[in-house]
Amino acid sequence: MVARTRLDAEPCPVARSVDAIGDWWSLLIVRDAFDGSRRFGQFQRSLGIAKNILTSRLRTLEATGVMETVPASDGSRYREYVLTEKGRALFPVIVALRQWGELHCFGPGEAHSRLLDRRNGHPLSPLEIRSSDGRPIDPDETIVEKLPPADGAG
Repeated sequence: MVARTRLDAEPCPVARSVDAIGDWWSLLIVRDAFDGSRRFGQFQRSLGIAKNILTSRLRTLEATGVMETVPASDGSRYREYVLTEKGRALFPVIVALRQWGELHCFGPGEAHSRLLDRRNGHPLSPLEIRSSDGRPIDPDETIVEKLPPADGAG
């Protein structure tokens, strides 16, 4: 088996985020947690994931502080998985992936799940990236300020 490349020391926030989340299973677990799943069996049924893989992903999400276990809400001896504040901060990421998928992964008129505003039942407005002065901004209007090489060269 190939050793996993660690990205937790990279100067790039995208690389560190990918390292913390881990993989697509982890994002789907987070999605299900936003949808109300709390127990191991709920995640497993929803995802159809092997128990050993689910166990590994949940442990990673706990270790990175995205999820935590708490006593079961029904008072039983079970533990439940809940998103931490750090995990709840992934909501815009999940919404962005959902909205991108709605635009690019379904044919015209093809049915798919929808994310609705609980208060009025309407779909959410498309996410927009805005500059510090509030205007919509696209990738061509941004630059990445990279750090100089650690060795001082260049």
